[in-house]
Amino acid sequence: MIPTLLGVAVLTFLIMRVVPGDVVALRYSQSGSVPQEIIDRERELLGLNKPLHEQFVDWMADIVRLDFGDSLWTAQPVMNEIQSRIGISLELAILATLIATTLAIPMGVIAAVRQDSWVDYVVRILSIGGLAIPSFWLGIMTILALVVFFQWAPPLIFRPLWVDPMANLGQLIWPALVVGYRYSAVATRMTRSAVLEVLREDYVRTARAKGLRETLVVVRHALRNSLLPVVTVISLEFAFLFGGLVVTEQVFNVNGLGKLLVDAVAHRDYPLIQALVLIFSFMFVFVNFVVDLLYAVLDPRIRYT
Repeated sequence: MIPTLLGVAVLTFLIMRVVPGDVVALRYSQSGSVPQEIIDRERELLGLNKPLHEQFVDWMADIVRLDFGDSLWTAQPVMNEIQSRIGISLELAILATLIATTLAIPMGVIAAVRQDSWVDYVVRILSIGGLAIPSFWLGIMTILALVVFFQWAPPLIFRPLWVDPMANLGQLIWPALVVGYRYSAVATRMTRSAVLEVLREDYVRTARAKGLRETLVVVRHALRNSLLPVVTVISLEFAFLFGGLVVTEQVFNVNGLGKLLVDAVAHRDYPLIQALVLIFSFMFVFVNFVVDLLYAVLDPRIRYT
């Protein structure tokens, strides 16, 4: 984890420095003619007058203290901006993952058990449709249907879960359904493939020959032994959802981290961009690490020494 995150930090720092245009000059580009002494003073405050290696050392020291500096856009501490949005993105990612898991595992198992039947074909069509349909188009169509048939529109004010649970769920359930269906397609296909592979194993045939019920054979022997790739896909999708819901948050007016990243790029807020990229990377690497540890729980044959 540490070398990966360090590599991400180096790349993020260098990319932000090689982007054409001076950060301070771009910040004052809309203010007309600005005296050079003001620009020089601002560069000194941001530490841009130091050599590149000194800037990186200072930046890494601030990261260790969870100090990402102040936003060039709002003039507020970057951590404050992130803390006000991270709960929304986390809740939306959890809801979408729960929906995706609830859809994917039963559909994948049924498609595998009923291979080449009409049920299998329906599940495969639904999963391929989820992969093929762009999430932004599905989101727009969902909003249009809700407006036309139920006179519902995305609310302008977000209600936290602990303030008004019903209003919070009413605001996040639709984007979660759209994203959950989109990402359940990958998990459904993985579940179907993994269960099909296990159903052809000798121990499954032996269990059937002993007279075990088909439900017991599928759940205890087939599904349990095919969970590793499914858990990997679902977990990595959750990590991606945490920071990859840019378009969905824009469509449904959800003020999460994805929308914050878009706004930061639009306003050339480099400290905020750097912090968000690091947080997304850390989330992805951390979830990957937890999944690796979870393997030993799901499969007793795996041991870490």
